[in-house]
Amino acid sequence: MTTSFQQAAAEKTAQRDAVIRAALPHVPFDGWSRKTLAVAAENAGFGAAAAARLFPGGVKEAVAHFMDMADRLMLEDLAALDLKAMKIRVRIATAVRTRLERWTPHREAVRRALALSPLPSFAGNSLRGWYNTVDVIWRAAGDTSTDFNFYTKRGLLAAVYASTVLFWLDDRSEDCAATWAFLDRRIAEVMQFPQVRARVAEKFKRLPDPRRVFDRMMGRRPRHP
Repeated sequence: MTTSFQQAAAEKTAQRDAVIRAALPHVPFDGWSRKTLAVAAENAGFGAAAAARLFPGGVKEAVAHFMDMADRLMLEDLAALDLKAMKIRVRIATAVRTRLERWTPHREAVRRALALSPLPSFAGNSLRGWYNTVDVIWRAAGDTSTDFNFYTKRGLLAAVYASTVLFWLDDRSEDCAATWAFLDRRIAEVMQFPQVRARVAEKFKRLPDPRRVFDRMMGRRPRHP
């Protein structure tokens, strides 16, 4: 049964999503700014003052929500696909492509968000957002690893995902065909290094349960015994 608290949280999330969607066309001109959020809240039908209520943390919180929203929508899109019928490398490529394709019309907004990442006030949220994305992709692909593979899989995918995003931002090929070819090549490259993972296994075996580490990084309550 859905509680009133859950309903209120879902409603707030929907409103925040609506403001982010409304902000995207304005970001190329005014950047990720309080002005953009106010205009977006007005355009979304909530009134300009709602921006401060929905994003009390300002632009930093709005960009973090944008990343989270992209992860949630990616999972919705992937739910319509038969990932289990695909090889693991295809699942990963499909997830990355699915996530980026949705935002191709708004690549400049993504670029502007990435440009904020090095700033001290944004760095923490950006790092958590990137790690959360690769974690969500691996989980969607069916990964249940708890040993050193948990770390290496996410580290390798983080590198692949980051380089693919940078390539995609400037790709002007039809339907971003060049990006998807680049993504396939990068995944093929990292799949050639199982021996590297084997050599580092011993170094990782004494690390704490990686699921607990990631839960702490994401600010989640530990879910594992």
